[in-house]
Amino acid sequence: MKRLDLIRWLERNGCELLREGGSHSVYVNRAKQKAATVPRHREINEFLARKICKDLEIPIA
Repeated sequence: MKRLDLIRWLERNGCELLREGGSHSVYVNRAKQKAATVPRHREINEFLARKICKDLEIPIA
């Protein structure tokens, strides 16, 4: 999955960027009080994308 597609999915489901790290971006779901890191790779494998969605308690992309 492309990183930009995953980020669009996160934002459509109520998540927002909390901060930028050295090699990751941290997204937070304020409604559920959950956070997850998204690596800065062009491609993110499907397993990791599912885990990020699960950690943020949003529907799986």
